[in-house]
Amino acid sequence: MKIPGHVPTKILKILLVILFFFIFILLNSQVFAASAEKSNYVLPYPGMMPGNKLYRIYEIYDLLRKYYSFGDFSQFKYNLSMADKYLVEAKTLFEYKQYLLGYKALKNSDSYFKKVKPTLDSAHYHGKEVTDKSTLLKQAANKHTEELSKMRRDLPESFEWKPEKSTSTGLELWKAIDSSIKIRQSSQ
Repeated sequence: MKIPGHVPTKILKILLVILFFFIFILLNSQVFAASAEKSNYVLPYPGMMPGNKLYRIYEIYDLLRKYYSFGDFSQFKYNLSMADKYLVEAKTLFEYKQYLLGYKALKNSDSYFKKVKPTLDSAHYHGKEVTDKSTLLKQAANKHTEELSKMRRDLPESFEWKPEKSTSTGLELWKAIDSSIKIRQSSQ
């Protein structure tokens, strides 16, 4: 029995699927257009975080990797991957308002990032072709700077961390991030 002016359910479902498809296409095209202006460099997914029972084992594994990274390019790759790892860790910890742990992770990232350019310079000194690695370093520095700028917008300028049974620690978060940005910019 047909009701006048009534649209069958099957047709409505098809129209909804088509509507969702067009919305999906529209939203993705805007995302791709916006991402075209930003760095192509991809940061790693945050792995184990401080507080996880296996975190210390993970850190020991990373330390062992350092000693198995022979040669300039291997050291370049290791230092850059560690700088990426700790930057992502800092970002995640800051998002969860774990400012002291995030601050420490940011300092670790800075420490590793400072070692990246010298390993590349050493490779160049030894006569190796470093054009691709230089491009990669520039992309990484741009991505790091981009992420650090986002973090700075979302963080308080400073934070007073007060543990229960000891003295408090003042963290100058904006100064730390500004210093990190300068480290990345000086590597280019």
